[in-house]
Amino acid sequence: MSDWTPSIARLQARADEEWLQVEREYCGRLFAYAQRRTGDLQASEDVVQETLLGAVRGIDDFDPTFTFEQYLFGICRNRTIDFLRRRKAATIQTGEDEQGFPGLEALARETETPSAIVRGRELSERARDLLVETLREWVEETWREGEFQRLMVIEALFAGGWRNRDVWRRFELRDETAVAGIKFRALKRLREIAAVRESGNDLLRFLGTAEEVDHRLDLDVRSLWKERRISCPARHWLARGVAGTLAQGPASFVRFHIEEVGCSWCQANRDDMARVSKEAGFEGLVGRLRDSTVRALASERRVP
Repeated sequence: MSDWTPSIARLQARADEEWLQVEREYCGRLFAYAQRRTGDLQASEDVVQETLLGAVRGIDDFDPTFTFEQYLFGICRNRTIDFLRRRKAATIQTGEDEQGFPGLEALARETETPSAIVRGRELSERARDLLVETLREWVEETWREGEFQRLMVIEALFAGGWRNRDVWRRFELRDETAVAGIKFRALKRLREIAAVRESGNDLLRFLGTAEEVDHRLDLDVRSLWKERRISCPARHWLARGVAGTLAQGPASFVRFHIEEVGCSWCQANRDDMARVSKEAGFEGLVGRLRDSTVRALASERRVP
C-alpha cells in the first residue's frame, strides 16, 4: 500500500494520467467511507463518482494548507451528507419508518470540512497553522519514543473530548491526577516546541492558559486535531495493522485510533485495504469512474 500523493500542478492542468492515478489510489477508501455511512452500495458508488467529479471541477481553488486527501474526503463527506438528507426527506414524505437513518445528525455534527476550519476565533490564522505543526511534531516525537499510552491518553483528551475520569479508567492509571499530569507535561512540551519554532505570538499565550481554560482547547485543538489528521498513521502503518505485523505498541495505538476515537479517514483506509481487491463488481465501478473522469477532464479543458 503506497503513500502516493498527486502533483497538484498536474491535477490543475487536467493531466489524464494524474487523475486516473488518483482514482486508483483513492477510489477504494472513498467507497469504504461512503458505504460505512450510507449502508447502500449503489449510493456509495454515486457518492464516489460525485466526489471525483467535484474534485476535478474544484481543483483550481485547492488550498495548499490542506493535503489532497483532506480535500478529497471533505468533498466525499459533503456528498454523503447530501445523500442522507435526500433519503431522510424522501422517508418523511412517504411516511416510512425513519429507523435505519440514525447517522445523519451525528454526521452533520462532525468537525467541519477543511474549508470551514477558519471558524476558530481564539487564535490567529498563523497561530493555528503553528499549532498544527507543533502538535504534529509532538506526535511524531512521542511515536519515536515508543510512548504509545501517552499518545493515546492525549488523543483521547484532545481529539476525543474524553473526561479525565474516563481516561483514567480506560488506561488503568493510578487516578485522575495521573491523567492531569500527562496532560500538563504534554502542554509543557508543546510550549517548548512552539517557542523554538516561533516565539512571541499568541500561540504561546494560548498554550500557557489551556490547562485552565478547557473551552479554548475545544475550539481550536480538538477541531484542528481532527481536521488536520494530527495523529493519523501513514497508510503503510495501517496496512501493517491490517496484516497483523505491527509490534504491540503501535498496534495498540492504531486500534485505539480507529476503533475508540473513531477516525473516519482511517476507518475508510482500513476498510479499503481489508477489501478483496478483485471483489465482484468493484472493478466495474473503477471502470465507470474512469470513463466519467475522462469526460469531465475533457469538458474542463474546453472551458475558455
